[in-house]
Amino acid sequence: MEQTKVVVVTGASDGIGAAAARMLARDGHTVVVVGRSPQKTRAVAASIGADHFVADFTRLDEVRQLAAALHDGYARIDVLANNAGGVFGDRAKTVDGFEKTFQINHLAPFLLTNLLMDRLADSQAAVIQTTTLRGGMVRTLDLDDLDHDKDYDPVRAYNAAKLENVLFTKELHRRHHARGVSAAVFYPGNVATNFGSETTSRLMRFLATNRLSRSLLLTTAEKGAEQLVRLAEGDPGRDWTSGEFYAKGAPGRLSPLALDADLARDLWDRSEELLR
Repeated sequence: MEQTKVVVVTGASDGIGAAAARMLARDGHTVVVVGRSPQKTRAVAASIGADHFVADFTRLDEVRQLAAALHDGYARIDVLANNAGGVFGDRAKTVDGFEKTFQINHLAPFLLTNLLMDRLADSQAAVIQTTTLRGGMVRTLDLDDLDHDKDYDPVRAYNAAKLENVLFTKELHRRHHARGVSAAVFYPGNVATNFGSETTSRLMRFLATNRLSRSLLLTTAEKGAEQLVRLAEGDPGRDWTSGEFYAKGAPGRLSPLALDADLARDLWDRSEELLR
């Protein structure tokens, strides 16, 4: 490691985010822990001597408050790790009027990143997204129905949001790399966390809560966090390539839909429109 960095990690009160925060702090970086649960977020931060902020991504006003606090509190931000997310159960709208899965996994981190864009550009920062998208899990993405009003299913909504993470990364690179902002999205593997415990999908609930499935089929949060840490500590352009998707430490394969530059551009424009 050549230098210490200021690293903001969202979704850091548990799972991959908490594990990554601990690893980065151990390596000497200034870590900013962001989470939804006041108790868990405070506990993780206290265990590593880090600053922390509580923000519920189902409320966009809290995302805006978080962005303002980060902007005011840190003269530079070297890495923004957009790790917060989840798969949920019955369809629900947030107070902002958006489907919960879509807002937490895509719209909130999209907003946070854009509100911090000037600070990120000044810092020549890296924006890292966590996704569980693999292969052709999503066949279509309806930009006129990102809330899935027509076809809601918890797993379908979640997979669509994970595709949106990849498209967001691709378009972030296209729009802002010339300003010095780098972007990467990575697949951490099937990680044994509490991530899917709120879903009504029988398969995902089984994987998330059954002891046998967790031990046999899933990897640890620490193992899943290693890739986030590697990207955060690495040098874009030398250790990794901006705009790429990574799996198992190397560039991974994506479906044609995830590589659709026009779709990425249109998703960005539609997301901006929804936030006006």
